[in-house]
Amino acid sequence: MPDIKIIFPDGNVKQYEHGVTGLDILHEINGRLKKEAVAVKIDEAVYDLQRALPHGGALRFLTFDSREGKDVFWHSSAHVMAHAVKQVFPDAKFAFGPPVDEGFYYDIDAGHSISLEDFDKIEQKMADIVKADRPFERAELSVDEAIEIFNQRKEDYKVEQIERLGEPPSIYKEGDFIDLCRGPHLPSTGYIKYFKLLSIAGAYWLGDEKNPMLQRLYGIAFPKKSQLDEFLHRLEEAKKRDHRRLGKELDLFSIQDEIGPGLVLWHPKGAFIRHKIEEFWKQRHLEAGYEFVNSPHIARKNLWNTSGHLDFFSENMYSPMEVDEQDYLVKPMNCPFHLLIFKSKTRSYRDLPYRWAELGTVYRYERSGVLHGLMRVRGFTQDDAHIFCRPDQLNDEVVKLIDFSTGLLKAFGFDDIDVYLSTRPEKYVGTPDNWDRATEALRKGLEKTGVAYEIDPGEGVFYGPKIDIKIRDSIGRSWQCSTIQVDFNEPERFDITYIGADGEKHRPIMVHRALLGSLERFFGVLIEHYAGAFPLWLAPVQVVVIPITDLQHEHAHKINAELLQAHIRSEVDDRSEKVGYKIREAETTKVPYMLIIGQKEIESNTVAVRKRHDGDQGSSTIQAFVKMIHDKVMSKTLS
Repeated sequence: MPDIKIIFPDGNVKQYEHGVTGLDILHEINGRLKKEAVAVKIDEAVYDLQRALPHGGALRFLTFDSREGKDVFWHSSAHVMAHAVKQVFPDAKFAFGPPVDEGFYYDIDAGHSISLEDFDKIEQKMADIVKADRPFERAELSVDEAIEIFNQRKEDYKVEQIERLGEPPSIYKEGDFIDLCRGPHLPSTGYIKYFKLLSIAGAYWLGDEKNPMLQRLYGIAFPKKSQLDEFLHRLEEAKKRDHRRLGKELDLFSIQDEIGPGLVLWHPKGAFIRHKIEEFWKQRHLEAGYEFVNSPHIARKNLWNTSGHLDFFSENMYSPMEVDEQDYLVKPMNCPFHLLIFKSKTRSYRDLPYRWAELGTVYRYERSGVLHGLMRVRGFTQDDAHIFCRPDQLNDEVVKLIDFSTGLLKAFGFDDIDVYLSTRPEKYVGTPDNWDRATEALRKGLEKTGVAYEIDPGEGVFYGPKIDIKIRDSIGRSWQCSTIQVDFNEPERFDITYIGADGEKHRPIMVHRALLGSLERFFGVLIEHYAGAFPLWLAPVQVVVIPITDLQHEHAHKINAELLQAHIRSEVDDRSEKVGYKIREAETTKVPYMLIIGQKEIESNTVAVRKRHDGDQGSSTIQAFVKMIHDKVMSKTLS
């Protein structure tokens, strides 16, 4: 059998005998990588270090520092946790145990209600398994062999998974624990140095409320203790920043049973912040050459047949309502309306591109178990836009979109982003040539803007490739935000065309994009990013004027009137409380500035300025203070 050819990241090429593993190659390498590699990637596929490489190609070793490396590390940790649970609760049965954005979970039917008091016992068993440093051993089986193994172990959920999969599965063995899994995994349990169980929640088997309720056990693991300590500190910080708690304390929004779960009430202060976000969003879009459109909240059922949503998205749509003996549905998306606007008249190649934007409120059915404050709701407003362009315009539009997206996010304080290019999945519409052309346009756009990105193979949507931008907040958490998607499906379904220079009809390229995602979710992220202490330009109350005694009340109201006249959002706290109490109250409610008015300030016609968190800023004339506020608001200063 001929040797396999391995291409190293530095361009060197070397031949190896068949059967070589990533570990074998790693032993030839000196330095940090030899100690820190957790898996090996050949072209676009990731393999266990201990697995014989099935073919040659471009090789890269993955460490915990990469997204794919974390997935391998946390997936292996989930298996160790499941093994430990099995030792504590021998009758436990297991469903799915994947890695997630931060850590891992396993859905478990333990035959016992796992409580926080059980965590210490499970963690001790995990420590024993890690200390034993047993290898993860992979085996590929026939369907019948796998079913027999898991039937013997009374693993009903695994048997059902195998039957649903319908193809020969792989298993991993670690000690006496066997799990159904595609992998890849770490070479051995000893790689998992530091770990912690985090929480437990309920989860229905296969996400279906008609199925049994399982217990979802969450955990985290790291190769270094400092990483675990940092994560646990960040977890505590995240609890303090929980947007649900701060939303109530700061009177920003509420979700009430009388209206229904997942439906948001925006209170005056929250609605004002939303107004400032929308105002800024609209200004930026006009500057970027967009036009605004609006569409209704409902449409005839036939529209959603044409768009394909009833074929691909019906489980997330609400039931129809009958109007004039016809079925109507509330909209889950805005795109069909924009397509019909395009189709409403003949379009010329000279008029393209069209950039149409809408803050469109949509409604999607989410299961009650996944609803979470503003982060997962049933009614939300998308900052939606669709670009209709000629094929020769696609590259330039992609570059503009990437720059526009990153620039908008930076204005809100999100400089740290992760970017992914998702390629063609197994099931798709359109021709491979179109997919290749669109993917190449997205790739060239990313490279031209200089944005670092990773390939997310096979994760494009069925109608086209996409760019996903995830933002990192002030404590390092990642949030899915902007998405840029090329669509071959909808223009075909709606048969939209433009007249080309040759006088013939041509199909435009359609690009979907959302920059903030949903306003509800983005607002929730903003609350947690700033811990409720919004920057000056977004703060619903920018200044509180605080008279020291009753003698300064009249002057304080005069100062407040001047601020309001200068379009500064100001209030007076003239309660009969001590000035220290009023200052603490303003700090608690996250007001950026306080103006203290005493007799000295009246006589000198000045104000004593205090800044949130920074304390006394000295005296200022009201004119100088107003100018400073205006300058900070105009520049979108974030501090």
